[in-house]
Amino acid sequence: MKKSILKGAVASGVMVFMLTGTAAAAQSATSQSTTEQPTTSSPQGAVPPSTTPDSAATRAPQTDVPTATGSSSGPTTEEAGEDIVVTGFRRSLAEGLELKREAVGVRDSIVAEDIGKFPEANVADSLQRIPGVILSRDGASNEGQRISIRGLGSDFTVTTINMAPVRTTSSLDAGGSSRNFNYDVFPSELFGRVDVYKTPLANLEEGGIGGNVDLQTPRPFDSKGRVIRYTAQANYNTQSKQWGPRGSLLLSDTVGNFGALLGVAYSRTVNERSGFQSTGGYNSSVIGSGGYRTPAGQTRPPVGPFEFQLDTNNPRANLGGLTAAQVNNGLLPRFYRVFASDNDRERLGLVGSLQYKSDRLDVSVDGIYSHLKDIGNEYTWGVAVRNSRTTATTTDLPGRGTNSGIIPLGVQLDEYNNLYGTFGNTNIVTESLYRTSETKFRYGIVRAAYDVTNRLKVSAQGNLSDSRAYKEGNRIASNIYGATTTFDPTGNVTYPTITSTTDPTNPRNYTVPTLGFTRDDEIDKQRTARALADWRLVDEDDRLFTLRLGGSYVSTVKEIQRRDGSNIAASRALPGGGTFRTIDVFANMNSTIPIGPLRNGGNSGFPSQFATFPRSFVEGTLDAHGSNIAAPIQLNGAFRAEEQVSTGFFEVDFKMPLLGSELRGNAGLRYSDTKTVVDNFVANGRGGFDPANRRGGYDNWLPSASLAFDVRQNITLRASAGQTITRNALSTIAGSTLIPNPFNADVTVGNPDLRPQLASQYDAVAEWYFAPGALLSVGVFKKDITDQPFAVQDFVSFGSLGVPASVFNAISLGFPNGVIPADFQIRRTIIINQNQLKLKGLEVAYQQNFTFLPKPFDGLGVTSSFTLIDQQGADFVSLASGKRTSIQTVPDYSYSITGFYEKGPLSIRGSYNYRAKTGQSNVNTGNDQIPYTAPQGFLDGTVSFRLNDYVEFRVDALNLTNTNVYTYYDNPDQPSGNGKSRRDNSFFNGTTISFGVRGKF
Repeated sequence: MKKSILKGAVASGVMVFMLTGTAAAAQSATSQSTTEQPTTSSPQGAVPPSTTPDSAATRAPQTDVPTATGSSSGPTTEEAGEDIVVTGFRRSLAEGLELKREAVGVRDSIVAEDIGKFPEANVADSLQRIPGVILSRDGASNEGQRISIRGLGSDFTVTTINMAPVRTTSSLDAGGSSRNFNYDVFPSELFGRVDVYKTPLANLEEGGIGGNVDLQTPRPFDSKGRVIRYTAQANYNTQSKQWGPRGSLLLSDTVGNFGALLGVAYSRTVNERSGFQSTGGYNSSVIGSGGYRTPAGQTRPPVGPFEFQLDTNNPRANLGGLTAAQVNNGLLPRFYRVFASDNDRERLGLVGSLQYKSDRLDVSVDGIYSHLKDIGNEYTWGVAVRNSRTTATTTDLPGRGTNSGIIPLGVQLDEYNNLYGTFGNTNIVTESLYRTSETKFRYGIVRAAYDVTNRLKVSAQGNLSDSRAYKEGNRIASNIYGATTTFDPTGNVTYPTITSTTDPTNPRNYTVPTLGFTRDDEIDKQRTARALADWRLVDEDDRLFTLRLGGSYVSTVKEIQRRDGSNIAASRALPGGGTFRTIDVFANMNSTIPIGPLRNGGNSGFPSQFATFPRSFVEGTLDAHGSNIAAPIQLNGAFRAEEQVSTGFFEVDFKMPLLGSELRGNAGLRYSDTKTVVDNFVANGRGGFDPANRRGGYDNWLPSASLAFDVRQNITLRASAGQTITRNALSTIAGSTLIPNPFNADVTVGNPDLRPQLASQYDAVAEWYFAPGALLSVGVFKKDITDQPFAVQDFVSFGSLGVPASVFNAISLGFPNGVIPADFQIRRTIIINQNQLKLKGLEVAYQQNFTFLPKPFDGLGVTSSFTLIDQQGADFVSLASGKRTSIQTVPDYSYSITGFYEKGPLSIRGSYNYRAKTGQSNVNTGNDQIPYTAPQGFLDGTVSFRLNDYVEFRVDALNLTNTNVYTYYDNPDQPSGNGKSRRDNSFFNGTTISFGVRGKF
């Protein structure tokens, strides 16, 4: 398949060359009477040229790039004398293109159309236009959240703000202790430019094997004089049918050498999503029942991701013409259940800057504050297949009681061996889960750059940042035991038939209510200092040689805490008397979902209403928050980890004539010394935990080199090579005994001796700037990564872990009495350095303004990219056949295309971004099922109309096609096509539309 895609890409490239060559000729013929003025000043929002990370200052201005000046509120193109003035979105593209040309290495940039006017409503949404950048959206809010670059996950990307490394998390990610950066914490109005570096440079922060992303905040002298910019919008989600406000105000002014800037942005959105969940894979009765019968101390057979057993020998059983072996080997989901949720997101952002700027001295004090809060309500109803061999009357261990197991009462198998139909003795669970998450981010930086002489420049900066996030997930669940239910996904896999002979809306049909109250806290603090000296030893018309010396210090602290207030809430006295364990709990239950009937696509067999507990009962009467705060910290997963990284680097930049053209280069060496201090808690063998302190460290020498050769005035060739590292997630380093999911019998043990992953990477790119503001580029890259983490698994007894039973949900594991036996077998995972990963890929980018077309079509334009990636090193091994399947944990191809029209006061833009399927893991959990994230394509759009200089009407839309986002499970030994079945988290999130005005005074 990859070969056919590659052939198609090459064929498309030939076609584009033919079209753009004709376009360039037409452009040349129609523009002879105009003069394209080169950009003579740094693009707005740029750092001073001598401190630009990849030496943009070494690049002579080009003469075929349009001027990036003028008000963005003006028309698309204007002729003033013989100058062409580019404005609006086209201006943003032109400035980004000029920054790309100036770079020596492989760099892409997104530049604000004007101060305080970022092109997209979300910074991450803008980044997905860059070749090789893939966006992950937060389904709860419909916004872009994380990015991955060139086939590597978001934890392989280093994000900096004004070149200072930062960390922050948001929403449901709090407590995960990853190295990811969540862009949805910040409104896009806080930034003026974003640079994406795909190749290593000695002066860039190490840690980004995927790449480095630098967010730059606006400063007063980005636009001299007084600027007042505003936006006022209303957001509407088509699925929640609710409105929310969004607005911003930015004030900037300069007087002489002094300037001040202050910006504020606020938004609120309410989104709704619904669909189907299996909550973690598919398994068969043959595999799932094996773990029950294994005596303690013996090796367990594969049990798959969960345990269960069908009772095919029951007198009530009806196998529908199938044999018992066929039924027992058929696959059922861990759950088959209805999912519905809504999310109320509120975000406030502030940005400020004080700046002094003279001919030689540039000093600024910049700050950011962001407050993000999500309130989510989640409702599920369905059958718990996992651990379902007991009933409410069973008090013995799983499988040893009577009347246990799910009874097939009329079942069928589809072509992929999925079992469906009617089942008896099933356990229905209704669950109301109320989430609250909040992030507060503070950031401050002092920067100064001074031209000591015309050839020597020094700069320094110091930064403090603080991110505090918490997440509460407070659930209350109840059960219907011994129910008869029907599951049939053949008609609609996202809204399958899930019915029961028992009324799901009657609270009195439920029993055994249980609580699951948890709170996760995650704190990130960073202190950084950085100094740099640029000395131009040679500075002639066609020759330049610069020596750059610098160093930095980064101290990063992460703290993780988890609390479980379930037992406190269940036993504390209630305002009306009694406790949760003694009152009539179901008197507080509603017969409906608070968010209203589900918009379920017309499938009457998919419940749109079922009984739930209201948020007021969980958070008010039971005081879930107070119970969580009062609960002790779970010491098995708590830690404080500090990384102290001291770095020194040097670079040389040069420019010289070669073969009648210009050769530019950069070479450098970065040395980083990393010290780690981990404070956590380890089991003492006496049922408790003792504090532990662990110190470690390592150092790395990281060379890099880049060349850019201008073969002709409009053709540039680039080549880069270098090494960099990515540090592993702190949860796998500093955690003691982590519980990934309290409903699964699995633990992960931290390994403080994990080394960072090391990558050697290479790039080669050809760029053709065939017309003003136009580009066609083709590039290849290769990454060889060593010391990748590898999961080693075994089984140990619960008693040997030294953790309290409260860290697991005992009932969900099949113990109705809440007591987990000491000899109960737990799957243990330890992460070690062992794997290797190889990536190679192709990137193609095309951008052009169609000014050669007759009016009014000359306002059309396009920017697009295509990325093809081949990944080797992550094989999935089938237990049944021994077959090895190479798993790509990134899409093997992705593409983005943005078409736009800017003419006079009208601007229209549409962007479609597509990513192929992605393997989630190559670990075989025992059921020979590979989990995949399904292919995804998102269409976003913008329409704006400028009434005058003060008012511009605008409509923005996210997820116009209401894409079905889902994961699925594929058996490599079976026919392909399982993306149509074996679904999990199959959701629709609706379309979010914003209506409003914006302008500038």
